[in-house]
Amino acid sequence: MKKLFFLICVLFFVSEGFSQGKIDGFYRGQGNATAVLGFGFEDSKEYFAGAEKTGLSRSLYYGNLYGTYGVTKDFDVSLSLPYLMSNKNRDFQDIQLFAKYRVLEKTLGKGSFQISLAAGFSTPVGNYTIGGLNDIGQRATIVDGRAVVHYHLKTGWFATLQSGYSLKFEKVPNSVPVTLKLGKTDDKWYYDFYYEYQHSFGGIDYRGTPPPQNFKEFGVDYHKLGGTVYRSFSKRFGAYINLSYSLSGRNTFQGLGYGAGLVYNFRKN
Repeated sequence: MKKLFFLICVLFFVSEGFSQGKIDGFYRGQGNATAVLGFGFEDSKEYFAGAEKTGLSRSLYYGNLYGTYGVTKDFDVSLSLPYLMSNKNRDFQDIQLFAKYRVLEKTLGKGSFQISLAAGFSTPVGNYTIGGLNDIGQRATIVDGRAVVHYHLKTGWFATLQSGYSLKFEKVPNSVPVTLKLGKTDDKWYYDFYYEYQHSFGGIDYRGTPPPQNFKEFGVDYHKLGGTVYRSFSKRFGAYINLSYSLSGRNTFQGLGYGAGLVYNFRKN
């Protein structure tokens, strides 16, 4: 596993949910860093107003700059800034900073078992508007806490489970996210398949009462499936593609998402 040094990009879509979870179970190593430039497209054919399908559709394009740095062997920090375009609503969305610390690592069976704790902060940087289905966010400041359980076999297969609590301000309902990811790594390839879920506490529904509605108050739930394929071409350079599908939820779009990006590793040694 020491030969494997990569980053699978955490691609951000819209405020309803982030693909693949906001963090992963891998660490970069002290003094190492990774930069990612990602692009993607979401083709949504349905919108759930509350839990009812409406037939409303939306096309969303995005770009994302992402970087992560290994402060120590067990401590990583990351920074992300997405740019989203939906019809005429286009701007930088919310800048996000995350810190992750590995509190436990031990050999278990034929693999390595790890537990990590993470904390994050995000806040709007763009002056994007809200009030319609082409919104690219809810303009909320968010404080995030996560716990991550990661098991990596010597054969390369791994499983990662993360969950926590998202404390949101400006009237946006708080939420609990859950992401389960299964995959395999080797010297050149990475594959994963994931399921992601979010549950929001309270909030109002689109087209509910009373009007006029404050879009910050929408409660957003969703179920999403997806997968990623990554290929390293050298010790420093790689690329990935991914695919996702939003199955159902509350005040969220349903449809396919497509992504691709370039990864560059800055290695200390």
